[in-house]
Amino acid sequence: MAREPVFRGKDKGDDEPRDDADSRGPAPASKGPLGIGPLDETRFDDELRPQRLTDVVGQQKVLTRLKITLDAAKKRGEPLGHLLLDGPPGLGKTTLATVIPRELGTEFQITSGPSLSAPKDLLPYLTNASHGSVLFIDEIHRMPAAVEEYIYPAMEDFRVDITLGEGLSARTVNIKLQRFTVIGATTRSGLLTGPLRDRFVNREHLDFYDQEEIAEIVRRSAKKLRTEASEDAVGEIAKRSRGTPRKANNLLRWARDYAQSKLDGRITTEAAREAFQLQEIDDLGLEAQDRRYLTTLVRVFGGGPAGVQALGHSLNIPTDTLEDEIEPFLLRIGFVLRTPRGRMITGNALAHLQLTLPKAHDDQGRLF
Repeated sequence: MAREPVFRGKDKGDDEPRDDADSRGPAPASKGPLGIGPLDETRFDDELRPQRLTDVVGQQKVLTRLKITLDAAKKRGEPLGHLLLDGPPGLGKTTLATVIPRELGTEFQITSGPSLSAPKDLLPYLTNASHGSVLFIDEIHRMPAAVEEYIYPAMEDFRVDITLGEGLSARTVNIKLQRFTVIGATTRSGLLTGPLRDRFVNREHLDFYDQEEIAEIVRRSAKKLRTEASEDAVGEIAKRSRGTPRKANNLLRWARDYAQSKLDGRITTEAAREAFQLQEIDDLGLEAQDRRYLTTLVRVFGGGPAGVQALGHSLNIPTDTLEDEIEPFLLRIGFVLRTPRGRMITGNALAHLQLTLPKAHDDQGRLF
């Protein structure tokens, strides 16, 4: 299988540029009318992620604990203890995982749980790990059971056993590994087995950002993208971002595209509102599918309770899409209640959509 590239941190005294292509970065591109070439645009998009812990916005309690852990590891001259990052998608788990090796000045390898289909897929990452290096496994809860059991001795005893040959002639070779750090990221920590979860010395949960933190992220991203955005436009983006930096950056890119296509390239308040109106995103960040879900719950099911399968059939949307994509945000902002009898709409949702519950019919009155 194709392996992800290895990124090397900057060692002490290593001030000379490297000769390999990765360290040289992208080749210079011809500049366009705005002085930005196509490769420059790609580079700016890639560099939206913070490069150091001091550049990370939000998650202050998590950052404080990480700084203490990193400082202690540096003073002892030991590798960082294994770290598990969990939380909803788009909150910066991968960003923190890429920042930590830069803070430690160590090598960095990236892979993901679904790509490790067998122990042989994991073995190259383990044998190539140098002392103190970091192995980042995204979506670690999706690792197969065989791979999970294979990584246990690597995380605890820093060794792996390899079986050579087959049948009676087979023999086992024990390979000693360099002491390294595993950083796992997961959106569903409950799916991790107890033995794997307990092998992570440090565990951090990332929560949603408030609007001020999102606004600061949008300001920094706009600067990196060389896009001029007014303060009110930044607020328009932030309040629609659902407390998620990834969502904020995606909305910023869309507003930039709209401003460059329809206007003079500057993201003004009016430009941002027109861009999001075209995408059918309202002030709370509700999209067309969210409003359709709520409207169906009111008009078809009288506000609920309604089962998720009934809703899925009415909307012609798979139930797993409803549960994984639409309902989490509606539940978080208190627009929907999930009860044993089914989903129910709340008064806040009715007020936002300017809807009223239909009057109950007197069925007994119609019988006689």
